[in-house]
Amino acid sequence: MSDAPLFIRQSAGPDSVVIRGARVFDPVEQLDAVLDVRVDGGVIAAMGERIDAIGHREVDGTGLLLAPAFVDPHVHLRVPGREDEETVASGSAAAAAGGYCAILAMPNTDPVVDSAAVLGSLIEQALAGAVIPVGFMASITKGLVGGELSEMAELAAAGAAAFTDDGRPVTSAGLMRRALQYSAITGRRLSLHEEEPTLSGKGQMHEGAVSAELGFAGWPSIGESVMIARDLALCAYEGQTVHIMHISARESVDELRRWQALGVAATGEVSPHHLVLTDEAVRSLDSNMKMNPPLRTESDRQSLIEALRDGTIGTVATDHAPHARHEKEAPFEEAPFGVTGLETAFAALYTHLVLPGIIPLGLLLERMSQGPARALGLPVPRIAVGAAANLVLLDLAAGWRVSEAGFRSRSVNSWCLGAQLQGLARLTIAAGRVAHDVDPVSA
Repeated sequence: MSDAPLFIRQSAGPDSVVIRGARVFDPVEQLDAVLDVRVDGGVIAAMGERIDAIGHREVDGTGLLLAPAFVDPHVHLRVPGREDEETVASGSAAAAAGGYCAILAMPNTDPVVDSAAVLGSLIEQALAGAVIPVGFMASITKGLVGGELSEMAELAAAGAAAFTDDGRPVTSAGLMRRALQYSAITGRRLSLHEEEPTLSGKGQMHEGAVSAELGFAGWPSIGESVMIARDLALCAYEGQTVHIMHISARESVDELRRWQALGVAATGEVSPHHLVLTDEAVRSLDSNMKMNPPLRTESDRQSLIEALRDGTIGTVATDHAPHARHEKEAPFEEAPFGVTGLETAFAALYTHLVLPGIIPLGLLLERMSQGPARALGLPVPRIAVGAAANLVLLDLAAGWRVSEAGFRSRSVNSWCLGAQLQGLARLTIAAGRVAHDVDPVSA
């Protein structure tokens, strides 16, 4: 697979920065030391003690942790069509605030990203206003309706980073097989929303004891896992791979693990809300607990955590899905699926998984950075001399309460609203540029 293209505002050049005295931690490079790091011309130019900083901005990293910045392969930017909910500029700013150096945007927009013309317009918007590199996925099928394939070769040539019908499954096995064949030709990955619609039906939440008590239609976990089994069988037959999006169920983990053991090079992702919450949260009737796939049981959550630990799932992806306030203020069963997550992902997982000792910090950093980059063919953030400067300076001691006022996103439908979290991105450098800065400190 060839590298997926990314696009960033052209009007700004790289910054010259020296970060002094941070704990520099890159689990993949096996680096963990207190160092100065100098960025010149978009790359890491030097690392060591008391590095020369003449002509550079200096940032005091004492007591902070410098890590490879994060990569999110599953973001909804809502353009074209719903710029009231998000734009390329606002979504990329929200990502930078969360410590991300690259994101991939979904094509389920209005109109759908299924033509070179629509894709070209989005690329122009990124070149005009994206503060971090942004890639755009195109749809697998025209109009996302599952009837015929999009012009995948033309879209790849026009700059599509990958292909997905996210929000909808590709229900036809024959069409999925042909999509896999075209994926091999284009060198672009398929990212799959796995759902058997005759099983998920009109489900509002996970099918189980809580849905029965609340009287909501249920969305059974097998409605996800049977589609994963089908698509991975097709991958095995065609000798291809796919990326499985927002895995939520124990049965799905079992299928992915089984096919990986059989030699299928499929990758998978899990979202922070599925790692932290269960369907018990729906008892609040808060529509910010409504997402697709839905929150499931504690058994499912534990299976997802174990899969993250053992590498069956190598990617954390937010599925950042902004919605207008009035849409989410509807009754639970009428509200749309989806929650935001770019600005809270690291802090939520650090607070709920790392601080209690459930997973180590290095594992979380890798699953939010290098893991997703490898899975989708994006540049892999790393801290080494000569590497592109994609860095996040984290304050692990900073506690903060999630509130609407703090969001860069245009939407506030966060599953973390009101929560007290720990861990904050103080500085994000993406493609050599300072994209986010909480506390400007210059010498």
